This record gives sequence, C-alpha cells and structure tokens, in this order.
Amino acid sequence: MCTTCGCGTGEASMDGVVHEHRHGHGRYTPAHAHAPGMSQTRMVSIEQSILAKNDAHARDNRQLLAQRGIFALNLVSSPGSGKTTILVKTIEMLTGRLAVTVIEGDQQTSNDAERIRATGASAIQINTGRGCHLDAHMIRHALEKLDMPKGSVLMIENVGNLVCPAAFDLGEAHKVVILSVTEGEDKPLKYPDMFRAADLMLLNKCDLLPYLSFDVDRAIAYARRVNPGLAIIQTSATNGAGMEDWLAWLERGAA
Repeated sequence: MCTTCGCGTGEASMDGVVHEHRHGHGRYTPAHAHAPGMSQTRMVSIEQSILAKNDAHARDNRQLLAQRGIFALNLVSSPGSGKTTILVKTIEMLTGRLAVTVIEGDQQTSNDAERIRATGASAIQINTGRGCHLDAHMIRHALEKLDMPKGSVLMIENVGNLVCPAAFDLGEAHKVVILSVTEGEDKPLKYPDMFRAADLMLLNKCDLLPYLSFDVDRAIAYARRVNPGLAIIQTSATNGAGMEDWLAWLERGAA
C-alpha cells in the first residue's frame, strides 16, 4: 500500500488539468512514511488514516452510483494484460445493448482514453503522476464530470499494478482482475491480496495458448486457492472466445 511503496505525492491530472494530489489526507502522505527514523507504529497509523479516509470517499461514491443506477467495475491487472483491448472489444459488442462510460487510470499519457473515445464511448483520463493506483477521491472528481446514463455501466480501468489497487475501494460493485496467459500461472500466489479482493478473474489472451507453455488448470487452481469463490472466465479479445460469457456476467450485474 501507499506507506510501503511511497506513491501518491505530487501532481495528478484529469484530462490534462493538473491537481496537487496528496490523497486528500492532510499533512502526511505515503512518501513521508519512508522518512528516516519513522517507527513502524507511526507508519501503520498513517496507513490506517489513508485507508479510512479513502473508504469514506468510496462510500459516498457507491451511494451516488446507486442513486443513478450505475453498475461500476474496477478493472485491475499488471501492465500488458490486455485490459484496454478487452475493454474496447466489450464496448463494441455492447453497442445497442448497454451503455458504457469509462474512467482511465495511467501514470502518464491519454492514449488509452483516446482508444476508448474512438469507440464512441465517453471516457475521462486520470493521470496519477508518480501514484501507482487510483483512489476514491480521484473517482469522485471524475464522476462529477461524467454524464452517465441511468442503468449503464461504469468501467474504471486502474493503473497497471497488482499491489496497491487491491487496498483501495473506489466505490465499485466488483473488482475484476485480468490475468494474461503471457504471465506466470503463479501470479495469484505472488499477489494474493488482489485476487482475494476480486469477484471475477478474466483469464485473457487465450488465443495465444497454442504458442505458450502456460498451464490453465494450474493458474485456476492457484487463483481458487487464494479465493475459493472467485468466478473465472477465459477470454480473448482477438478471437472473441469467452466474450459472450463476460458480457452476460456484465448484463446480469447491470440488471
């Protein structure tokens, strides 16, 4: 979390407008937790304060989304898992079925938001600067700027990172973790907090399995060892495998 990774100080921006971002938590920021001589007790205290204030913002977000009838998902993964590609494919396939709005999180660039907007969907880009995750306060500001149709889906594509986003509730209905078959089968064991926090895992890029030595059964077994209740769908945005199952899961949630 922030007190161990040192992220979160400095400037964040939303669609190019720069904001000073210190998690909105007053004087102490994650980077301060690395100060020489700071005790473990003090670090834990700061961490608890950060998460408590984030959770308060998340509750407000969740209430606002419920009032508007918005089904919000927090998409999390390591970099390169195919989050944006599968999101673009999802939006295209849901055209005429379900409206989708997107909040994009990256440290820099608006490349992913531009890809989303090219589909016709509304998207807002949050650049976190040195921060390695989105937080609920950032999402609140984004919600104020977005025009989301009632009964639609909000997709929050988090910064590529399997550590910090696990601890930060954004007000979403579910975390969806995306694991690519180009990664190791043991990712759920290496990053258990993320897979434990998720309700659904998309095992992505399955079209590449013939060219890899990735063991699907082992990856699923590891994920279920960490989170026995985890739903799992095998997907490929390239050939469409599993996409209808994913869309059906989405539509059930939105309903």
